[in-house]
Amino acid sequence: MTRPENQTRLADQLQRLQRQISTIIKGKPAQIRDCVACLIAGGHLLIEDLPGVGKTTLAHTLSVSLGLRFSRVQFTADLMPSDLLGVSIYERDSGQFAFHPGPVFAQVLLADEINRAGPKTQSALLEAMEENQVSVDGRTHALPQPFFVIATQNPSEQLGTYPLPESQLDRFLMCLSLGYPDEASERELLMGQDSRDAIRALQAVMTPADLLQAQTAVREIHAAPPLLDYLQALLAATRSGQWFVEGLSPRAGLAVLRAARACALLDQRDYVSPDDIQAILPQTIAHRLRPRAGAGRGAREQVRAMIEAIPLP
Repeated sequence: MTRPENQTRLADQLQRLQRQISTIIKGKPAQIRDCVACLIAGGHLLIEDLPGVGKTTLAHTLSVSLGLRFSRVQFTADLMPSDLLGVSIYERDSGQFAFHPGPVFAQVLLADEINRAGPKTQSALLEAMEENQVSVDGRTHALPQPFFVIATQNPSEQLGTYPLPESQLDRFLMCLSLGYPDEASERELLMGQDSRDAIRALQAVMTPADLLQAQTAVREIHAAPPLLDYLQALLAATRSGQWFVEGLSPRAGLAVLRAARACALLDQRDYVSPDDIQAILPQTIAHRLRPRAGAGRGAREQVRAMIEAIPLP
């Protein structure tokens, strides 16, 4: 078990991490906290938003602040799976095929505008995200640890986009939206230095080993039986047909619990509270659900309405 003093040290490091990211991503403390929670929960992050609001900057800042190897892939309609995973090439000198790793062999992979690539290339990420490995030409290659995918996608109504299938969406622990900055934050951005120069000046505030320790600590956060009863009541509500077309899978329930445990660690608690569940639920499940026809609300609003209707334990 993680000792209380180690939990406090990790929580302090994670607070410093959030503060450093906030020096680059202005006026978005809630989104930064969710991003860090997703990372220490061992999940992958999907950011859906308009171009130019800081999605790429957030991913790059996070990787630099954690001392992680960063790789960016711009997803386009002609991107092939081998462009992402790598390829085996015959080498005449050795008389053998040698595997040349693709950009997926990073610790933070930014899959930029993932919904502009075709379904075949999108699905090439499935094994990497679920198993932390890729298979090429019948051989399995392990990915570095930790491994974290941040995918961005443009709104689906924009031209040249391919909606992500449900199986792909289910691999993302959270889905966030950064949105426009408020007026004061935007003025600070306009008056400050170029974000690329600011990122180059950053120093890592945690190491990859610290991150792995934080992920271990998250798994040790206690979830009491009444808390699990509450989570199961929420899962059952999504399956009742009252709110959504189809309900959540058991894997989605585990994802919610992991994210809630991460929130508890960020608050320096060794137990999950109902507030953790409620705070993280829309970001964790809305992208997995479709509201019933005629609901008149988006998935996130429907999730919040469901939370209000389910009594606390």
